[in-house]
Amino acid sequence: MLYDLKISAEKHCLLLPQKPLLVAVSGGPDSLYLLDALWRLGFSLVVAHLDHQLRSSSGSEADTVRQAANERGIEFILGHQDVHALADDYGFSIEEAAREARYRFLFAQATQIGAQAVAVGHSADDQVETVLMHLLRGAGLSGLKGMPYRQLPNAWSQDIPLVRPLLGVWRDEIWEYINENNLMPVIDESNLDTRFYRNRLRHELIPYLENYNPRLRQSIWRMADVSAGDHESLEMLVDDIWPECVRQAGRTFVEFKASALRDQPLGLQRRLLLRGIALLRPGLRDVDYASIERALDFLETPSRSSQIDLIAGLRLNMDSDALWLTTWESGLPPGDWPQVRGSEALVLAIPGASLLSGGWQIRSEQVNMPADLSTVLENSDPYQAWLDLDQLKTPLIVRSRRPGDRFQPLGMGGHSIKISDFMINARLPRQARAHWPLVLSGSEIAWLPGFRVGHPFRIRETTLRLAHLVLGHKNP
Repeated sequence: MLYDLKISAEKHCLLLPQKPLLVAVSGGPDSLYLLDALWRLGFSLVVAHLDHQLRSSSGSEADTVRQAANERGIEFILGHQDVHALADDYGFSIEEAAREARYRFLFAQATQIGAQAVAVGHSADDQVETVLMHLLRGAGLSGLKGMPYRQLPNAWSQDIPLVRPLLGVWRDEIWEYINENNLMPVIDESNLDTRFYRNRLRHELIPYLENYNPRLRQSIWRMADVSAGDHESLEMLVDDIWPECVRQAGRTFVEFKASALRDQPLGLQRRLLLRGIALLRPGLRDVDYASIERALDFLETPSRSSQIDLIAGLRLNMDSDALWLTTWESGLPPGDWPQVRGSEALVLAIPGASLLSGGWQIRSEQVNMPADLSTVLENSDPYQAWLDLDQLKTPLIVRSRRPGDRFQPLGMGGHSIKISDFMINARLPRQARAHWPLVLSGSEIAWLPGFRVGHPFRIRETTLRLAHLVLGHKNP
């Protein structure tokens, strides 16, 4: 058994014997076996135990773990947490609060000691129970793969992995080792209480199903192992298409390219959305089918408000070709756009420059009509424009849009359109529209930077002088 555990620890969990490893020890048979076996294998260990203060015997349980660590000459760290108070403060169940408190404590201690990982005693039986729980609630591949041997990042750290060296060890094997080595584990009587869902699975459902398949647990464990390999392959595919489908991502938002996301097969659309949710809510364990399907429906047919609440304090916003997944508290992040803040108008002389927010500016200069008109007439850069200077009223004015603004875009035969409608049709992001710069000659829009020049100011055969305008960063 020790040899198998060594292979699991080094091959699957990527643990190094000489580096500090924080071992979570409750005192139960699984964690006591993990402690003793890793110690015998020569790993450099630190034992951590959190007293949840849920039972009157919790103090003696902590003493049992302390004694086990002291007998082996291992450093022992003890923490205390009023789990009932934590559950009341955050609206958690007692089980959820205990789990959250335990992992917060473990990773805080691991950070302090510079541990290579946090090791917990989840066994092969725990894996089977976890997969069966996911199966009963209708999970996909992400649930059927169960728990990984090594998890990084995880809900508590981006740098320290959570490892489970015992995922290939059955509970019967653990008890055999316990008895052979005269270990004295703590017996948690709550593990027999079938009011808890997992305990009903363990003591009632699994024994019943074994009447149909005596090797049920082994079959489910193998299914999880195969599913984990399939999941890893799909995640590699998601890695490849993520840059194609995501413009930017931060701590509180993910901006998907809606058109690119729609082009993906349905299964990959789901996985991309799940990854986005995991980035913003790394501790969220159960993302239900209905939430993902609602997100996909919204991607195809946005609501009138272009916004829906999704799950766990997240919402979706559709803005032109951008699908924003954001936290409730953050809203849409500001983009790197040229903006004219406030209601004031900026004066743009020719030559001259007007400074915009975010380090942008519009520069202008006067040039003579070149002999080769192709540079002017075939301009493919929407961030620069050539205008008929003789048609302009100078100085030019740079301001944001105002109610009633209309525009005669070049290419529409002199017809006008509301500037707000043009921005929508041009798919200018919603949050950029209100303060996007307009360049005006008198009361007419001469140029919408990034898009079109105004029809009255187009280059004619009789044009002799040009105004050359460029929108760009002040310090490119």
